[in-house]
Amino acid sequence: MEIRLENLTKVFTDKTGKETRAVDELSITIPSGKLVGLLGPSGCGKSTTLFMIAGLHKPSGGKIFFGKDDVTRLAPEKRGIGLVFQNYALYPHMTVRQNIMFPLENIDVKRSEALELVDEMAKLVGIQDQLDKKPAQLSGGQQQRVAIARALVKKPRVLLLDEPLSNLDARLRLQTREEIKRIQRETGITTIFVTHDQEEAMSISDQMVVLDYGVMQQMEQPQIMYNKPKNLFVAKFLGNPPINIVDGTVKEGKIYVDDFEIGSTKAKDGSYTLGIRPEDFRFDEKGYVVDPMDIEHIGRDTLVRFKLGENVVRALIDSDSVSDTDKITLIVKKGKVHIFNKETGNVVL
Repeated sequence: MEIRLENLTKVFTDKTGKETRAVDELSITIPSGKLVGLLGPSGCGKSTTLFMIAGLHKPSGGKIFFGKDDVTRLAPEKRGIGLVFQNYALYPHMTVRQNIMFPLENIDVKRSEALELVDEMAKLVGIQDQLDKKPAQLSGGQQQRVAIARALVKKPRVLLLDEPLSNLDARLRLQTREEIKRIQRETGITTIFVTHDQEEAMSISDQMVVLDYGVMQQMEQPQIMYNKPKNLFVAKFLGNPPINIVDGTVKEGKIYVDDFEIGSTKAKDGSYTLGIRPEDFRFDEKGYVVDPMDIEHIGRDTLVRFKLGENVVRALIDSDSVSDTDKITLIVKKGKVHIFNKETGNVVL
């Protein structure tokens, strides 16, 4: 089921009459059968967008289409959605089986058929041996799977997930996001996944939509977006350790930070904001001689903090290529300097 948002807008008005534009003319198309991550910092409008798609928030403007159907004014229960909330919203007095079956009871599905559907969903999410337990007897990851099974049992057209991993510890987050990806692939259901965690979004999504103050900054496949951010906001938001941002110049096809040449480009001569990801430095005996301010060994990688001209930057390099006593010489990998317009923040090339 393709989802299309056309100039979708949401304005909230507080008691004093002050307006906040949470989503600002958002136009995107989510391909049928894909898992798309809505990503951005707190307050960027991602959950508001999800709730408008679900029908829980009424748009201030724009339209929402499921396929050819305009669902903008349709009630949530008539949209054919499955929704998983951040806190799972399970009924504590019901068993897992009863929780999963509950949506079917509201649409008068025969009990025998409902039980078959519950067993099918429980097997899909891997909790078939937990059906007689209450939610309090389950781990956080198991509760999350129950919530997904309950959302899927009605065979919805669209699955919506609002920060579903935020209450899990690090190990469970990794395990459960792999499970969500598997379930989505097996069902083929169009899925929208809201998160503020960029690593989570990059690992699970077919495409990502990055929002800031309700405005779409970029929609792209995760690795393409990481390698080719459209603007400074996206470049800064993606990556850990974060991208190094420095002032630089272009002169006759060469990129300089102060007097140090760090690459080449087809950009016009002038002053720019430059971005260099820490992993895009590499050891080279003919490179820039680094006087490390700090060296941190983190397993297979080493994080070196040093000054590039007047800027403090970080390089993430192979631990085998450096020791604490080495003279470190680094270069920037070819084509890995991101060049942004100083005024607009948009990428130049």
